[in-house]
Amino acid sequence: MKKNIGNTDKLIRLVVALAIAILYFADLISGTLAIILGVVALAMVATSLMSYCGLYSIIGFTSCKNKTAKE
Repeated sequence: MKKNIGNTDKLIRLVVALAIAILYFADLISGTLAIILGVVALAMVATSLMSYCGLYSIIGFTSCKNKTAKE
């Protein structure tokens, strides 16, 4: 599994996940929307920690500057 997420992309994903968490804990989102956004936030955190996005690999996109990034 080659890395395909760059540092800027990681930061954006983590900030969006944090924003979703803040919205949830401030009771601004609830119900089904909160569950869906929670799953999205968890996926964003997981992909940023692994530096790998399955969707990016399917469409052939990478935000890594180093094209020869190894595991």
